[in-house]
Amino acid sequence: MAKRVTSQDVADLAGVSRTTVSFVLNNVTRFNITPQTKQKVLDAADSLGYVPNASAQALASRRAKAIGLVMTRSPRYIASDTFLPQIIGGLLDVVKSKKLGLLIEWVEPGLQLATYRELVHAKHIDGMILLTPRLDDEGLKELEDFDVPTILMGELPGSMLYSVDVDNRLAAQKVVGHLVDLGHRDIACILNAPPPYSSATERLLGYQDALEAANIPFNDKLVRHADFDPASGYKQMESLLNSVEPFSAVFTASDNVTIGVLSAIRNAGKKVPDDLSVAGFDDIPWAAFSDPPLTTIRMPAQELAQRACYLLLDLMQGQLPENRLLRLETELVIRKSTQAFTKLQV
Repeated sequence: MAKRVTSQDVADLAGVSRTTVSFVLNNVTRFNITPQTKQKVLDAADSLGYVPNASAQALASRRAKAIGLVMTRSPRYIASDTFLPQIIGGLLDVVKSKKLGLLIEWVEPGLQLATYRELVHAKHIDGMILLTPRLDDEGLKELEDFDVPTILMGELPGSMLYSVDVDNRLAAQKVVGHLVDLGHRDIACILNAPPPYSSATERLLGYQDALEAANIPFNDKLVRHADFDPASGYKQMESLLNSVEPFSAVFTASDNVTIGVLSAIRNAGKKVPDDLSVAGFDDIPWAAFSDPPLTTIRMPAQELAQRACYLLLDLMQGQLPENRLLRLETELVIRKSTQAFTKLQV
């Protein structure tokens, strides 16, 4: 009995992925597949006598009527993230209006690919939004080949996936530039996350841009990486205070991390902004009511989530936006945690 021809046989002959074969033969139009590639697939299928399995096609067309929010952090960090409720709230605004469900999943670093595969193959979702993508995520490349629309909340250089973000580099430059304008030259930096997270990399570059624009030498001994939560902010601020490097201001690239930073400063017997100016990033609801109220970058968190969700719905309906990256505007909000430099405070 002759072996049944499969879609993988067609893919091998045409020199494309099995997913591309599926897109062409099922007339999926949400991805840009060139006419030449389509013809190669059709020719390969014809020459092999490939006949799609009807039951498999029926199974593939089944809709979950849900989208997924996938977070590349552990529950320990998620539970303390004061930025996350705004994201979830923005997504729920959209999915509920469209009578869809929202599945929330998390994945530990190093296990992303297995989680993506499980979500896609089990058909729990019709599309996914990936929050805080990592530069070292090996699963992202495979996501580009999956027949599940995916949106990144965060910009990732080199990725072909659609993404929604702010200009993290420009925003960081803006807030650090404010500290420079106040006369500060020794400015410490506590980043929001470890280096593999693209937002941390971009905010560090923005910090360096502001220093370079003011002819201030970059001092890597004044830079620390936090890990999303207040506890890591406390630890890194303590490290700076115990170092021999002088500084009069701190740029903290996450308001959630800043909660720990302010606590460490208070416990060291110092005052903000009298001894140290502190500027954050995100403008979480707590920021306006901290003591003192926090100077920070306002991130349009709910709008980011809503725009990501609407973009995902467009992809799910086969509509391809012209630009793969949508950037929203940020705003510098000046409050009382920063003041003009008058003396060497630390």
